[in-house]
Amino acid sequence: MNKVPRRIVTGIENGKSTIIEDQQVENAVEHLPGLVISDIWNTQKIPASLDLETQIPNTGFPQTPKNGTYFRYVSIPPDKDLGVEFKAGEPHPMMHQTETLDYIIILSGELYLIMEKGETLLKPGDIVIQRGTNHAWSNRSDQACIQLAVLIDAE
Repeated sequence: MNKVPRRIVTGIENGKSTIIEDQQVENAVEHLPGLVISDIWNTQKIPASLDLETQIPNTGFPQTPKNGTYFRYVSIPPDKDLGVEFKAGEPHPMMHQTETLDYIIILSGELYLIMEKGETLLKPGDIVIQRGTNHAWSNRSDQACIQLAVLIDAE
């Protein structure tokens, strides 16, 4: 699977539906070795405007707009390639928390979702509903894991 996704954006031209963009995303960033993140789309409010796109900075940890949404593509390399060491009994060094409701879909590879209490192995087709909890991702395999995430501002 390609580490830089293709983005197709639709719209209206002369009253007819059309494809207004069809290209690889331009803001794929390698934040750590092999960790490729591309922030595909965002909305600044809900309900969303259908004819407005505001570019947002591509960051390692997402910064979802207040009352908005954030759609991101992430390729997570094996832990050994990232240089992340996870020691049993200690918090994972990539543990983080966002004030968002996240819908995460695993497209390829496998990945552990690590919580403060417990963890679970995710495989292609698995869906995570992340509700503003402290968490980390750990790829203990030999291949990258591709995930899609939609983050929605939450309280």
